[in-house]
Amino acid sequence: MRFLARLVRCLRRSESGTAAVEFALILPVMLLVYIGTLEASTLITMDRKIQSVTGAVGDLVSRADTTLTAATLTDYFKAASGILTPYPTTDLIQVVTQVEVKTDGTTRTDWSRQYANGVLTTLPNTARKIPPEMVNISKGKYIIVSESRMSYLPLYGIVFKTAIPLYRENYYIPRFGGTITIN
Repeated sequence: MRFLARLVRCLRRSESGTAAVEFALILPVMLLVYIGTLEASTLITMDRKIQSVTGAVGDLVSRADTTLTAATLTDYFKAASGILTPYPTTDLIQVVTQVEVKTDGTTRTDWSRQYANGVLTTLPNTARKIPPEMVNISKGKYIIVSESRMSYLPLYGIVFKTAIPLYRENYYIPRFGGTITIN
């Protein structure tokens, strides 16, 4: 019994392994915070790049003077996809739509094009919900709606395990007024 009491007193006074034990306890938390910060910063970067892609395509289309060829529109989409470098663009979907806003505030879709996986397709002219503020400033005019969507799959999957959908939408009024047609 004396031996055990002496051993306990000895262990109380000994501090040689304290730092190693404390480090072993805090290491998992530090790694989780580090990897979570890395994933969160990458997610923010991707969201900003999606916003830039959306803005670039919408701005380029709204600068067209009355006509825009399908080849030029495809080039705009390809160039905007380059903004995402060095991240992959395989699941990036870009859509540009021209919406007519009538003087009474009702809207009608003129045309809509989607670019995904290197293919430009025509989308059906479905009704779109336009924010009331945009409708008020564009009555009797046209609006170019630019959209981009992509799912961000975390690199490590430790903090965020599922894909996070990223979506951005921008509105532009054609610079030269009037309608833009796609040939």
